[in-house]
Amino acid sequence: MAGVNSIRKPMEQDVESPVVMKKPKLPKQAREDLPKKLAEKDRTKKIQRYVQKDGKCNVHHGNVRETYRYLTDIFTTLVDLKWRFNLFIFVLVYTVTWLFFGFMWWLIAYLRGDLDHLADNQWTPCVNNLNSFVSAFLFSIETETTIGYGYRVITDKCPEGILLLLVQSVLGSIVNAFMVGCMFVKISQPKKRAETLVFSTHAVISMRDGRLCLMFRVGDLRNSHIVEASIRAKLIKSKQTKEGEFIPLNQTDINVGYNTGDDRLFLVSPLIICHEINQQSPFWEISQAHLAKEDLEIVVILEGMVEATGMTCQARSSYVSSEIKWGYRFTPVLTLEDGFYEVDYNSFHEIYETDTPSCSARELADMASRARLPLTWSLGSKLSQQGLPESEQEGPETKTNPDSEEKSQQSERNGDIANLESESKV
Repeated sequence: MAGVNSIRKPMEQDVESPVVMKKPKLPKQAREDLPKKLAEKDRTKKIQRYVQKDGKCNVHHGNVRETYRYLTDIFTTLVDLKWRFNLFIFVLVYTVTWLFFGFMWWLIAYLRGDLDHLADNQWTPCVNNLNSFVSAFLFSIETETTIGYGYRVITDKCPEGILLLLVQSVLGSIVNAFMVGCMFVKISQPKKRAETLVFSTHAVISMRDGRLCLMFRVGDLRNSHIVEASIRAKLIKSKQTKEGEFIPLNQTDINVGYNTGDDRLFLVSPLIICHEINQQSPFWEISQAHLAKEDLEIVVILEGMVEATGMTCQARSSYVSSEIKWGYRFTPVLTLEDGFYEVDYNSFHEIYETDTPSCSARELADMASRARLPLTWSLGSKLSQQGLPESEQEGPETKTNPDSEEKSQQSERNGDIANLESESKV
């Protein structure tokens, strides 16, 4: 029994003990890269754009109590409505006016007794052949739209009908001008023209002419050009002042050539817009590592007049910090063919990597200034500070051989240099 009990106890312990599953051990590189990828994924999820890539502003106006202000500018309110609401209001306004004046024509016929003398040929009605509300409604449509089929006509024995005809003609013209004008402006809005103005998917930072520059590319897909095109850029980033005031989504201007006129574009082929990162730039102290941690957004705005209509058009886009590639350049898209230039829009968004320092523009300028310091502080500057020999300062009084004079001057300078070296050693 003791032996059986001794065997049973280990078995009970084995049954009661939980099963421990060992997790598979990942390689070292995978263990290091996994947290980075998860952190980058979480960071990209939390990005909230101020302006979408297609140019729509991600701002909603809430708690607007003074809604009557929208009615004071009813024309702009109607134009800004969506197409389905705009068409619904268009049909509704015409239908209501036709029904209203149709009811007025029927009411006049009813009050005059025209509906009671339909079979009386001796009776002169206000409107011939108006015998019901439907016929009054049709006569209202014919009057307001000036169709005039000739079957229903107003007679000269009805002054109230003549007055109503004048009122409907005037009000009908106003309704036509308002609604047709609203639809015309709605159709001719240049918003769709902005669909053919394209921005590069990414912005890049690389060296250009020895300076660190932020660049993005714009292009126009149509053959009709944008007249007086201009480009602007804004940095959207929250900041806190020295006094502790928090300014959300602060807008800082990014110079893309305002001083030199490079912001005014001749947009016939795709252009690379360049912002030089200098002391006035908001990116002056931002390095590659710092950029990856920044929560910022660059909003770019392209404006100009549509050549076909003369209306002002605006196209917008934005770049968040993850869409700014450090150390890249844009692939060229313009090639020379037989008698013309061809633009390859398949390569419009393509970029390629290039050698670019990862430090900020400020650090790059400091290193360049330190590298130039030994070149300016040379031995020749020491000689100029201590002064030339008296024989050179007085100048030769008589003409001598130029070769011998140069040799003597060279020997004197060598002696001076040797003296300076010996003094420095001592």
